[in-house]
Amino acid sequence: MMISKSWAAVTGRGGLAFGLLAILALAGCATPQQRAAEKDDNLAAAGFVIRPANTPQRQAMLRSLPPNRIVQRAHGNTVSFVYADPLVCNCLYIGTQQAYDAYRRYMQQKQLADEQQVTAETWSDAGWDWGPWGPWPWGP
Repeated sequence: MMISKSWAAVTGRGGLAFGLLAILALAGCATPQQRAAEKDDNLAAAGFVIRPANTPQRQAMLRSLPPNRIVQRAHGNTVSFVYADPLVCNCLYIGTQQAYDAYRRYMQQKQLADEQQVTAETWSDAGWDWGPWGPWPWGP
């Protein structure tokens, strides 16, 4: 009985629309492996070098880094940017300041392009009529 009361609360005024939007959003989500693989591709394209964790020492060092995050590491007088990927390739991506800058520029451009695509899809039909789709649970 408690489940049906909870479901009734969710499907009440605006709940159904919210529930459908949540389901659609979850359906479009990529798996952690897919997100990591995409990031790996972007790092490699920006100039990061891939080093496999193919020895026990490299495995231990890879595990000591935060997974799937870019961090700065000093090596002598040189600062490098490293990305540990234990999930997809079991490897370490190592980049220079130039490679990191190229990666950041690409990600900013990609974000802008994605936003423009959403805007284009959202506002592509100025003649759209919402009237036939009502009545609205959240207002007139």
